[in-house]
Amino acid sequence: AQAVDAGLSMAATMGLSLIVFAGSSQFVAVGLVTQGAALPLIWLTTLIVNIRHMLYGTVLGPKTERYSWRWLLPLAFTLTDETFATVAQRLKTLDAASLRYYWLGSAMAMYWNWQLWTLVGAWLGQREGVAELGLEFAMAATFIAIVSAQLVRPGFWVCAIVAAIASVSWQGLPYQSGLLAAVAVAIIAGVSVDRVHRRYVNRACRETAQ
Repeated sequence: AQAVDAGLSMAATMGLSLIVFAGSSQFVAVGLVTQGAALPLIWLTTLIVNIRHMLYGTVLGPKTERYSWRWLLPLAFTLTDETFATVAQRLKTLDAASLRYYWLGSAMAMYWNWQLWTLVGAWLGQREGVAELGLEFAMAATFIAIVSAQLVRPGFWVCAIVAAIASVSWQGLPYQSGLLAAVAVAIIAGVSVDRVHRRYVNRACRETAQ
C-alpha cells in the first residue's frame, strides 16, 4: 500500500516482493523513493540494512556445509528474519538433512504469504487514505516479537535499548541515515557491554574454582 502510494506501479511493487523479498529493506526503499533519493543511495542503504543476514549465515553455516548449491541458493534467497528465528530454534534437535526440509517449508510458507499480501496491499493502496492507516506497524510488531526472545544477555539488552532510543531520536535525519547510524551505535554498545560481561563472568568463574 505504501509503495503504490509512493508512486510505484503494481508491477514494481510486486517485483520488490518477488525479487528482493526482504520486508525491512523494502520499507526503507519505499521511504527513500518517496524522498526522491538517487538509486545508488537506495542500493547502499538497503544493502546495509540486509547485512544482518551475514550474521544469520554464521549461525546456520555449520549445518549447511554439505548442502549442494541447488539447496543453498534457494535457502539463502528465501532466508528472512522470521525464517531464521524459526529454523534457529531447531538447530539442536534436527540433523542437517532434516533441517533443510524444515527450513524450506518455513521459507516457502513465508514467501508465498508475503506475495499474496503484497498483492492485496498494492490493490488496496490504490484507494484513498489506506497508506495512512499505519499498517506498516505490523512489521515493527514482528521484529519486536523476534528480538524479545533473543534478549538473554546484558549486551543484547543494551543493543536493543540503544537501537530503540537512537532510531527514534534520529528518525528526522535525511535518507534514512538515522536508521543506519542507530544500527552502528547499537552494535558497538552491545558488543562492548557483552565483552565486559564475559570478562566479569570468566573472572568470577576462575575465582570460584580457586
